[in-house]
Amino acid sequence: MLSLSGRTATRFLDGAGVGYHATVEIAERPTETWLTLTPFAAAKVKELVAEEPDAESLVLRVAIQGGGCSGFQYGLGFDTGPAEGDETLELHGVTVVVDPFSAPYLQGATIDFLTGLTESGFKIDNPNASASCGCGHSFTVEEGSAEEAGSEHAAGGCGSGCSH
Repeated sequence: MLSLSGRTATRFLDGAGVGYHATVEIAERPTETWLTLTPFAAAKVKELVAEEPDAESLVLRVAIQGGGCSGFQYGLGFDTGPAEGDETLELHGVTVVVDPFSAPYLQGATIDFLTGLTESGFKIDNPNASASCGCGHSFTVEEGSAEEAGSEHAAGGCGSGCSH
């Protein structure tokens, strides 16, 4: 019999009480990944991939690109596989790849798929964004972070047809 009480484990080998008593270290291991894909978004990605002729070899590429009215914009698309240096994640049966430039900007982000009246499509909730465009397709990071990425990447207009 093994019983855990707090941080102590006791094991009795037989009915006579012969056994041992030992302290067990309980270490919390994070179960969250640095990027999250909701089950609903994963289902939509699988649906879209299934429509492609080379579906079995495709991965979802998530990227941050310079541009947009707020400085950076998100890029989601299919790719034939990870490139050298890419971060690769398996999330709800979807292989997601992120390039090394984009990875720091996506730390802790959640990708969802919405089907509401006011919003529909893929949406990225990014805790690194200090401000975002009205359409949600472009964002700004804290002062200094964007400069590290290089201001030469920034351009006007988010390209989504919004007026922001």
